[in-house]
Amino acid sequence: MAGLLYLGSGLGLAAIRLLRDRGWKPSGLAPGEWPWLAGAIVFGGMLGPVLLVFGLTHTDAGAASLMLNLEAVFTAVLAWVIFKENADRRIVLGMLLIVAGGAVLAWPTSGSESPDWIGPLAIAASCLCWAIDNNLTRRVSGSDALFIAGAKGWMAGVVNTSLALLLGASLPAWSTASAAMAVGLLGYGLSLVLFVRALRNLGTARTGAYFSTAPFVGAAIAILLLGEATPAPLWVAASLMGVGVWLHLTEHHEHEHSHEPLEHTHPHVHDMHHQHEHDFDWDGAEPHSHQHRHAVLTHKHPHFPDIHHRHGH
Repeated sequence: MAGLLYLGSGLGLAAIRLLRDRGWKPSGLAPGEWPWLAGAIVFGGMLGPVLLVFGLTHTDAGAASLMLNLEAVFTAVLAWVIFKENADRRIVLGMLLIVAGGAVLAWPTSGSESPDWIGPLAIAASCLCWAIDNNLTRRVSGSDALFIAGAKGWMAGVVNTSLALLLGASLPAWSTASAAMAVGLLGYGLSLVLFVRALRNLGTARTGAYFSTAPFVGAAIAILLLGEATPAPLWVAASLMGVGVWLHLTEHHEHEHSHEPLEHTHPHVHDMHHQHEHDFDWDGAEPHSHQHRHAVLTHKHPHFPDIHHRHGH
């Protein structure tokens, strides 16, 4: 099933990209960005799903749902400690509240047998793989989000489907497979495109924190569309996540900072960071994408750790 979901993501996004570009065009990734994308595919599309499936066979559903919140924690810790992304106390507190809300929402409501250690460890390892994937993807988030998400989906789909077939699984009926691939396009593909764009503009830790609100959004949709009950834990989770998101949305990070010389390609408009000239005919359309160079610039304004603000503090 994981393979079909990823295949639906990869094939669907490839078709969308072909329609958008009216044919196949180069990815636009710089030579130095390919290793980052390859690493993201290996950790997030190959190792992560395999470890999760293995862990689910040794863990009860409630504990598994609870442990999946570790992805946001691992993502933020790696972003802050390894990749030196800036975060103040307000952002850390907001992330912890959002994760706590997810934990409340996923906490088992009935007793269950104590799982063995191998399952939880495998799920924790899968969360670490996806956290590594998130941080590596941030390194290429300035490039075409459709290509990045499609490449990850295609490669992960091929690997996971092949692995399942080698282990003796059989392909489901075409109607079931096509439905799974359609879900994969929406739930994995388009979701990942938006995730990459968020990485580009918000940074890894903040994007991961917002992504952690997914359990609450899913529960809210179930209540509105399916008429499910509204238990007390849902309101507790909503309160925790609401405060956490509010702390993030009201963040005001402003100081004098310097931009080092930088040359890259990404969609942009001509703003305070993009004052370059064009050496080609330009019709004035914005946003537009082409390779451009940033000169040294020192100024002061509110900002997030986006692709132009990865400076130290």
